[in-house]
Amino acid sequence: MKRRFRFRRAANYLNLATPLGLLISVIGGATRQSGPNGLILAFGYRYRFPIAGAFTVGNVVLTKWNALDERLILHEGRHATQWAWCAGLPMLPLYLLSMLGSVLVCGNQASYNVFERLADLEDGGYPRAPLWWRRPRGAS
Repeated sequence: MKRRFRFRRAANYLNLATPLGLLISVIGGATRQSGPNGLILAFGYRYRFPIAGAFTVGNVVLTKWNALDERLILHEGRHATQWAWCAGLPMLPLYLLSMLGSVLVCGNQASYNVFERLADLEDGGYPRAPLWWRRPRGAS
């Protein structure tokens, strides 16, 4: 494993994000296995919240599915790096504020969410919604 991924893994354990992700995976009934680049993949998460095909807490990628495609794993790995850069738990309110800002400017939770944009919208399966004020007249 490359040094940057070892650093990310250590940072996310120390900032308590990965232990929180592991706790969420246990509560959510997910089965865990080692993933690429120090990620922990948690399959079979049983709750409907948050509304996403997959979500990341620290180095733990949680999903209701039994498998993830390579592009989505790359996307979620970028979120794991964001958790490390945000020093762990401050990522939660920062992400929620960014999501709210995106909803306010375009009606979509991801299109203008800085965290989703930096993780690559297309890899995460998110659309690029136009800003409210740039939509053609008559479009909803």
